[in-house]
Amino acid sequence: MRRYFGTDGIRGTANVEPLTPATILRLAQAAALELGGGPDAPLKVLIGHDTRASREMIESALIAGLVSMGADVYLAGVVPTPAVAFLTQKFGANAGIAITASHNPWQDNGIKFFRADGFKLDDEIEARIEARLAAAEPAPSGGRIGRVRYIDDADTRYIAAACATVPEGFSLHGMKIALDCANGAAFRTTPGALGRLGAKVVIGHAEPDGENINRDCGSTHPEAIAELVRATGAQLGISHDGDADRLILCDEQGEIVDGDELLAIVALDHLRRGALAQNTLVATVMSNFGLEEALAPAGGQVVRSAVGDRYVLAEMLARGLNVGGEQSGHVIFLDHSTTGDGLVAALQILRVMVETGQPLSALKRVLVKYPQAQRNLRVKSKPPLASLPQASAAIAAAEAQLGARGRVLVRYSGTEPKVRVLVEGREAAQIEALADGIAAALQAEIG
Repeated sequence: MRRYFGTDGIRGTANVEPLTPATILRLAQAAALELGGGPDAPLKVLIGHDTRASREMIESALIAGLVSMGADVYLAGVVPTPAVAFLTQKFGANAGIAITASHNPWQDNGIKFFRADGFKLDDEIEARIEARLAAAEPAPSGGRIGRVRYIDDADTRYIAAACATVPEGFSLHGMKIALDCANGAAFRTTPGALGRLGAKVVIGHAEPDGENINRDCGSTHPEAIAELVRATGAQLGISHDGDADRLILCDEQGEIVDGDELLAIVALDHLRRGALAQNTLVATVMSNFGLEEALAPAGGQVVRSAVGDRYVLAEMLARGLNVGGEQSGHVIFLDHSTTGDGLVAALQILRVMVETGQPLSALKRVLVKYPQAQRNLRVKSKPPLASLPQASAAIAAAEAQLGARGRVLVRYSGTEPKVRVLVEGREAAQIEALADGIAAALQAEIG
């Protein structure tokens, strides 16, 4: 059992346990020891962050803890989370750390660790880091402590790497693209990459002030990119979350295109090119069941993982697969990156658009969705769902009504104090009513 780490690193309110300077310092010391640091094995760690106001406090505590254990620290500044994964490998670091709370509000923050190969830590390593927090470990002194260095060109290195994922000579000249940077980590990198490829970019929400990250913008507020597309006549809208590992798109008609539709487009493109490993896509249990029906005629199939990009990735690695993702917009292309990357995913969709000559509104039609009703409720606690009699009864009743023609999924968020409800079936009115009933029961018991 892990006390601090959730499904995507450590996340919570900044300056509230465990995200206090004292605890973060001890966490950094424990991580240095577990990941190979200490007096006899100095560590090289790369750190990047998004635009939240608390980033300096958390970065300073991490630096103090790492350097005190003899680690050398390389600072990349404001960069997307996938850039941290890339730069960790590029600089030969033993570990990378992204300071971000992703799509959460600005008051929150978090810490994501990456291994030397750019992949996130597994559960066992995170558990061992936590176990070291309570232990007293010897630390170096004097000249054996670590040093801090700054990376001045982190942005340009990442932009070049992202642009290298499309064919040589690929051009976006003549294309107008609307972009919502969520006032987050991509406010320089995604405009830079699209501009480098020749696009005319209309940029929104790219003026971070430490407190406006994800505020009424970004991938959790897709209405913002839809409005920008309609106002500017753009051929495509791109929307990231705060750390830019997600992507939500908007077609030229102002209609939102979610992660499931992106997965269908790229999976079918890979199938046509013979590039989808084992003709198999990885999606999560939240993804629409229409994916199976979209891929089957082309000889493709879908395997499903638990919710969370780390579990998508684990399934991909275990099966030797190269494309996977989530409805929320995490899309992983293992041929190009080791984690979900909003910029790389956008470039792959743009490549398909350019090569086929089709607008996104046409490409997205490959996925015929089953109706889904989703509810996200804030909760005061997270007791086992089976211990909630009203909610259990509502879930059972919904499953009985749907039978083999639908499904119900209720789970707690691993990154927020929320419970998530998904009801999928053939009849939209029916699933909306069933989702409302389950949500009301949950609200009465733990809301």
